Amino acid sequence: MDKQLAKKGLIRFGIGILLVLLLLFLPAGTLRYAGGWRFLFVLFVPMLIMGLVLLKKNPELLKKRLDAKEKQGAQKAVVLLSLLMFAGGFILAGLDFRFDWVQLPRFVSRIAAVIFLTGYAMYAEVMRENAYLSRTVKVQEGQKVVDTGLYGIVRHPMYTATILMFTMIPLILGSLAALPVFLLYPAIIVKRIGNEEKVLAKELQGYDAYLKKVKYRLFPKIW
Repeated sequence: MDKQLAKKGLIRFGIGILLVLLLLFLPAGTLRYAGGWRFLFVLFVPMLIMGLVLLKKNPELLKKRLDAKEKQGAQKAVVLLSLLMFAGGFILAGLDFRFDWVQLPRFVSRIAAVIFLTGYAMYAEVMRENAYLSRTVKVQEGQKVVDTGLYGIVRHPMYTATILMFTMIPLILGSLAALPVFLLYPAIIVKRIGNEEKVLAKELQGYDAYLKKVKYRLFPKIW
């Protein structure tokens, strides 16, 4: 086991939990926020399991997933917008709970949690299929086009999975007020895809042919 990689991953994991706790429960003004705890469970338990599996079976992919330093200017802007979206959405959801603005029924939160976990399962499958799956937009040495499995259906199944997951977050949190903020995520991803496909078409051999083979980017028959 790569102890340094394990340490880095655990530090990132701990920081992530702490940030979400602060952004949700401080605005909520209480720890008695069931939707907040439900979200922490469905987000961080699968994340820990996935991290441990990667650490044991594919540490190189884990290293790539922990590398979040974008070099593309357009992608830096996308990352910043995403961070602002999450921070603003979490704070708004916490305030919604505190002041009881537009709270949703508990069954909505539970259904959204199931959809979130379904997206997580899809995300895990994408990671299994694509060993080149970095968090940053770049072409790696020896990288080849993956055109099988989910990649044979849509060009960016990882983004499809994250859209399913992240648009469910305000519903898991029980906050209708936060929903418009998280609905910005698909627009952010569309911007990221536009830049990403230009980079890959220019630098990754065979990607032009893949674009012709797989027509849809995120959802079959839609886009």
